[in-house]
Amino acid sequence: MTKAMYIFSGTAAAVTLAVTATAAINNSTRPASDIERDAARKPAAMLAFAKIKSGQTVVDMLPGGGYFTRLFAQAVGPKGKVVALVPDVYAAANPKMGAGIQALAAEPAYSNVEAAIRNLLQVGAPGTVDRVFTAQNYHDLRSAKLPPQSGEAVNRAVFSALKPGGMYIIIDHSAAAGSGLRDVDTLHRIDAATLKAEVVSVGFKFTGESKLLALKTDDRTKSVFDPAIRGKTDQFVYRFEKPKK
Repeated sequence: MTKAMYIFSGTAAAVTLAVTATAAINNSTRPASDIERDAARKPAAMLAFAKIKSGQTVVDMLPGGGYFTRLFAQAVGPKGKVVALVPDVYAAANPKMGAGIQALAAEPAYSNVEAAIRNLLQVGAPGTVDRVFTAQNYHDLRSAKLPPQSGEAVNRAVFSALKPGGMYIIIDHSAAAGSGLRDVDTLHRIDAATLKAEVVSVGFKFTGESKLLALKTDDRTKSVFDPAIRGKTDQFVYRFEKPKK
């Protein structure tokens, strides 16, 4: 039994999730640059926490370089689908962002990936998505540079796209408790309680939290891009569910 399988052993469902995650991580098509990040990003735990399964439709919202996109593609298998959703305004400002995801989707090993460069509110057709995932991006939706309702609009779009029982998983850099949106533009962090309240307000149910990316050595006073802590920030991992009824 591999380490990842051991960590998540217990119920049959947990073992199945662990096997799926382990297979995705060990896939030979993953680039070395992704593998180097595994120690910090703990992909086995994240895929199991998100309950990613074969055959699902997963939206990787703001996928960056595609680290999680590749993992999801392997985990959902040929009967599943991964939508790598890149906002068209981002792609217009940084063409390499869209081109990188398009190149990923063109690789034979990732034929179940759709490179979707479009408005961020076009998450998917109503009731068609099993999981929406975004890592280290939510705070940008609450930037003072965007209209104040941007975060709510995206959350509502995610809620609409998900099937009943579908899940919305958010990872982000933690700001000091009670700081609200104060550090969004300066430190690129957000208060976890503020984020939770915003997501729940559109109809989601909060169903879980993982502490695996928590880091007590980060006092949450520095920018996440500060060389002293880059890649070593305190992060929270939340899971929300669209009610089945």
